[in-house]
Amino acid sequence: MAQIQMKHVSKSYQKQAAVLNEISFSVEKGEFFILVGPSGCGKSTILRMIAGLEDITAGELYIEDQLANDLLPKDRHISMVFQNYALYPHMTVRENVLFGIVQKRAISKQEKKERLEKALELVQLQDYADCKPRELSGGQRQRVALARAIVSESPICLMDEPLSNLDAKLRSQMRTEIRQLQQQLGLTMIYVTHDQVEAMTMGDRIMVLNKGSIQQIGEPIDIYNHPANTFVASFIGSPQMNFIEATVMQQYKKSYLNISSQLSIPISFFPNKPKYIIGIRPEHLRLKGNPEDIQLNVIADLVEQLGNETIIGFELEGQKWKAKWNGQWTIRANEPMTLYLSKKEMYLFDADTHERLFYSYKDGQREKGGIIV
Repeated sequence: MAQIQMKHVSKSYQKQAAVLNEISFSVEKGEFFILVGPSGCGKSTILRMIAGLEDITAGELYIEDQLANDLLPKDRHISMVFQNYALYPHMTVRENVLFGIVQKRAISKQEKKERLEKALELVQLQDYADCKPRELSGGQRQRVALARAIVSESPICLMDEPLSNLDAKLRSQMRTEIRQLQQQLGLTMIYVTHDQVEAMTMGDRIMVLNKGSIQQIGEPIDIYNHPANTFVASFIGSPQMNFIEATVMQQYKKSYLNISSQLSIPISFFPNKPKYIIGIRPEHLRLKGNPEDIQLNVIADLVEQLGNETIIGFELEGQKWKAKWNGQWTIRANEPMTLYLSKKEMYLFDADTHERLFYSYKDGQREKGGIIV
């Protein structure tokens, strides 16, 4: 049963184009659901509409099967963690955590105390109850905001880019802690981010947004392996997928996708358009290959040694490309090198719509893919 459901929801402001267009999705009870996309795509607006902080222009929002379009925020049983933590500087950690429930007469003083102790223990802030926010680090302030959501005991928790103000090491630590808390408490969590690493490592499912429209919904690894279009393919994955235009060429009753003098790919389908877009992930360009692999002779104009991986940049037909390998490789810039590419690891997209095309075969079954076979 869906705990949250949006049906054909749109949002627009006066004299402005629509911020959201016909958004429809559902979130199951206990699910960690990620909204990901570039700045301005409508992620936070969706979150604020669920919380009741923004009106819905058109469409329907259901919470626990109840129409919630006009439901007051306090009646939605939802907690929210903001990007800037939203802590009161004059209050102690204890007072900040209890702020949301302090006026609720239905909750006894003893129960409030028990909830506070449990929440502070979960976020490891037992020793900071009497501190003010200015005495805390960024990570500790974020934990206070989490404790405030926990103490409300709301079954649904919304998070709006909660880790964006933290450094890389702390973000990694907090990702793990938030995921563990969500699972431990059985929360239904909707989490907004523009960081694809957060999306890939934390979510049960991801919804990718762009310009107010849903691009794709699915499990993280599914979206990575089977992107719906060039936007999803470029947004999920680092470095992003390489793209290049290919022209159909007929020769000796066979069809080829021609990219350059050194890259012409035989295809097993009947092409119905003169041009396509080929996508290749950087990690699929290898330094060693098989006899049937396609070979690319390139000159690396960029070498990035990151310790755990090596990234090179090169140019192909005027396009900037990147290749990536695990480990440390001794590669010098401006020296010629050969890269190997399997045809089975190439994605094909419509040059007009940018949607992924064609089918691949897995275990004898035909399944929609994006890989040329």
